[in-house]
Amino acid sequence: MRVADALRTGADRLAAACIDDPARDARWLLAHVLGVEPGRMAFHRDDALTPAQSAQYDAALTARAGHQPVAQIIGTRLFWGRAFRVTPDVLDPRPETETLVELALEKPFATVLDLGTGTGAIFVTLLAERPIATGLATDLSTAALAVAQANAETHGATPRASFVQADWFSGITDRFDLITSNPPYITAAEMANLAPDVRDWEPHLALTPGGDGLAAYRAIAAGARTHLAPGGRLLVEIGHQQGPAVAALFQTAGLTDIRVHPDLGGRDRVVSARAP
Repeated sequence: MRVADALRTGADRLAAACIDDPARDARWLLAHVLGVEPGRMAFHRDDALTPAQSAQYDAALTARAGHQPVAQIIGTRLFWGRAFRVTPDVLDPRPETETLVELALEKPFATVLDLGTGTGAIFVTLLAERPIATGLATDLSTAALAVAQANAETHGATPRASFVQADWFSGITDRFDLITSNPPYITAAEMANLAPDVRDWEPHLALTPGGDGLAAYRAIAAGARTHLAPGGRLLVEIGHQQGPAVAALFQTAGLTDIRVHPDLGGRDRVVSARAP
């Protein structure tokens, strides 16, 4: 089968499975099988797939038709221009989270703490962009920490990065110039309405704390002043309707300069604050 035919039949299979943008996903999956960049697939339209490539592509299409995320199937996701390893043990890094990274990089920092690091996409990106910075990343999941450590090694951040299994600030005594987090924030009521790509494949521990979705922010607010250096910054990702509630928690905790920031789509995405 030629690449052009494989792309067409793959897109049809994914469309029949009600996958959003089936042509894009078929292109990404086949590009992975062929070992080429998705944007260069047009140069390979007349190439013939080997039997092994056809079998691998078929398996990838079957997985995607079952709503497994593309990043899990191919094993990586691009974030801030870098490829990060992704497994079912971690959230698939979203482009919207780059808003938090952009804000973090607006000011200097020498030390960073990333709470609930997952893939380590935020943490490793910040260390990679600030070559003299050091940091600590935490997660409750040992499997997630293994993924984050592998990503740190891939991007040369290992010498400046430490990892520890922790429930938010438990066991941490140091102070940091910058604290970041993309915590679980989906409410219990919202979980049932999530797309199956997320609900059925990504770790619920990283998606929702249950209840009103604010439990993680309460824990972060309670420990922020103890773990921020004077004038240090706190940046957290939020659900698009949670800005006022999270800002109020930070204000009650005695933080200052509290702001709610939108992502490129105009939705509230990050709340920032500063220690006195």
